[in-house]
Amino acid sequence: MKGLTIREVQPEDAESLVRIYAPYVRDTAISFEYEVPTVEEFRKRITKIKARYPYLVCLKDEVIAGYVYAGSYSPREAYAWTVTTSIYVDRELRRQGIGSLLYRELEAQLGERGIVNLLAGVAYCEPEDEYLTMDSYNFHIREGYTEVARMKTVGKKFDRWYDLVWMQKKI
Repeated sequence: MKGLTIREVQPEDAESLVRIYAPYVRDTAISFEYEVPTVEEFRKRITKIKARYPYLVCLKDEVIAGYVYAGSYSPREAYAWTVTTSIYVDRELRRQGIGSLLYRELEAQLGERGIVNLLAGVAYCEPEDEYLTMDSYNFHIREGYTEVARMKTVGKKFDRWYDLVWMQKKI
């Protein structure tokens, strides 16, 4: 895709990542966090995740447009081949292939490390409301994930209850 490049995240990218993530925290139920993390907190998260897993950014015309990373599903040894995934794209740049490009590269790097199971926790409500649409759920379906579990009313945000759907993809 023209103008899009992927690279490994750097701690100095934290400010750009917070800029992308903040609207998801403030204005949506996509993230179950209530407060936007500080830039320093994001730097700590980047360092911790990068120590073990890929953490990637997508640049559109040299500006960070989205990011993706993997995390540990469980510290128990038998789960060493299973990770969780998280992905966020600048809300003004969605539906331009950024998320798919990020996931493809993440999957390639995880596959090289022997990872075989990807799990994504996706906030869900039916019907949609002003804080949560089916966009993330549908995106993961298009990326080859399937729903494997649904936990009812486990996240409360904006005085509303939301489900959490666990989705899985084998690579």
